[in-house]
Amino acid sequence: MILVTGGAGFIGSNFILDWLAHSDEGIVNLDQLTYAGNLNNLAALRGDARHLFVRGDIGDQSLVAALLARHRPRALVHFAAESHVDRSIAAPGQFIATNIGGTFALLEAARAWWQCLPEPERAAFRFLHVSTDEVYGSLGADEPAFTERSAYAPNSPYAASKAASDHLVRASFHTYGLPTLTSNCSNNYGPYQFPEKLIPLMIATALAGRALPVYGDGMQVRDWLYVGDHCAALRCILAAGHPGEVYNVGGENEMTNIDVVRTLCDLLDAAAPARASYRQQITHVADRAGHDRRYAVDAGKLRRELGWTPAEHFASGIARTVHWYLAQGAWADEIASGAYREARWPSGGAA
Repeated sequence: MILVTGGAGFIGSNFILDWLAHSDEGIVNLDQLTYAGNLNNLAALRGDARHLFVRGDIGDQSLVAALLARHRPRALVHFAAESHVDRSIAAPGQFIATNIGGTFALLEAARAWWQCLPEPERAAFRFLHVSTDEVYGSLGADEPAFTERSAYAPNSPYAASKAASDHLVRASFHTYGLPTLTSNCSNNYGPYQFPEKLIPLMIATALAGRALPVYGDGMQVRDWLYVGDHCAALRCILAAGHPGEVYNVGGENEMTNIDVVRTLCDLLDAAAPARASYRQQITHVADRAGHDRRYAVDAGKLRRELGWTPAEHFASGIARTVHWYLAQGAWADEIASGAYREARWPSGGAA
């Protein structure tokens, strides 16, 4: 089996659902259930013996050590992180504690356990650290996309905390030999994304008839990656990635924020028409402090070495995403009301 951290969050829950759709290999899911953790994301797995949920903190080394000793996973896939840039600007302390301190504690627990494994378990073990393209900083309009050799230049507390965690993972490989893998992905979108992020926020706000706040001129550029493509990339990296290596994962879909919002408005006009076009709700607001202008990653290494390519173009992925959110009104309503925080895993499905 494998141990996944942060598996009740957006990307983590999609990864678990995707993993169990392709394999019967079991998963132990460790999640602290902070505000962005939602057990309703995993409702389809209730009663599924392949998935074991454990509520706990990645910084609790004794808990992690006990899980490793009990379940003997062949890999650890690390999603758990504070990830919202706006929150990191307002309150950076939790980002430092979780993304840096938590990752360090997790690495130390994994290393202590791994060093005592017999061969060939020791050789086969992998620690996959899921990170972000924001560690590379901001690109100019005409600059080439970031590669795995690009210098780190994080500009937000969130990005800085993830950059530090990347360095700790690298050091664990080069100093101790822990067989680590790191992925740096571009902006994800798709089902189960917490509605503080751009795409689900705009969908929910548009349907509520409120103003759609767009930072600054809206010309910030992001490379959009459908979460299902990201999950496929991670499965590929875990299966065939070389220990110590870094792999960029990008969707090959660079778009400005304002064009993303306009596209959402047009899709909602067709699927859930209001009295007037949703575009009329777009409102430009003061830009975010230190807002990076452009992110883009070159995923050529992943394509060449491991054979991965994204299956979704932005047009197809965003249409699927809008359809999902329109069909999942109850899921969104429970987040808006806070009721999702009361979700409980049934006895026998948690430890």
